[in-house]
Amino acid sequence: MARRDEIVAHANELLEIDKWPEFGPPGLQVVGAEEVATLACGVSSSRELFERAADAGAEMVLVHHGLFWRNEPLVVDARLRGRLETLFRANISLLAYHLALDAHPELGNSAQLARRIGAIPDRPFAGVGVGCLLDEPLGLDAFVARVRDAVEREPLVFPDGPAEIRRVAILTGAAGYELIGAAHEGYDLLLTGEPEEPSLSTARELGIHLVAAGHHATERYGVQALAAHLADRFGLDWRFLEVPNPV
Repeated sequence: MARRDEIVAHANELLEIDKWPEFGPPGLQVVGAEEVATLACGVSSSRELFERAADAGAEMVLVHHGLFWRNEPLVVDARLRGRLETLFRANISLLAYHLALDAHPELGNSAQLARRIGAIPDRPFAGVGVGCLLDEPLGLDAFVARVRDAVEREPLVFPDGPAEIRRVAILTGAAGYELIGAAHEGYDLLLTGEPEEPSLSTARELGIHLVAAGHHATERYGVQALAAHLADRFGLDWRFLEVPNPV
């Protein structure tokens, strides 16, 4: 068992949450049990995730996408009420890190995805992403195969960059808007989760590949890396609860 507040304090310090202006409050969002033995993690808050965490006996849930977003109505509707009731009933704490987890150079979503596709980060990209060199130059088909294996789904590909890929910008989630920046910085390809409607023409006109492998799929590994770190430091059991999402 470990103290809830010690876990939260360590995670807040590790992720340097004060550096990242957030869309939702980082860190502890719902206060539950003071002692934690089992930590569950998932990509996004949902009643299904919280119910499964309760069934697993977790005292804490760690997510990338938490509750209380600034762009949502300030009302406890059926959706938010159901989520909160599930947490309250099981006395589960909710711990959420968005941009701070994206940005971490080792545990972050982009860094974790880079590791899985053989991309070596050598500089930040767009604040919370990573600019990378591949471990070897690749053609587009070979690169997409690596991504497919890493995220376990078929990516959307706009094949408009060079025949040989060496430099890759990685920014998980909904970062299609960074395609122009990636092209201007000389990257051969942007790997993200979601494209934007203008991305097709932008890729063609700027001569850059875009690989969009899913918002959910590209952000599954940061919470797992952070959960594993916390479990090792505090002697916790942990598990990843996958709630599939095609977006």
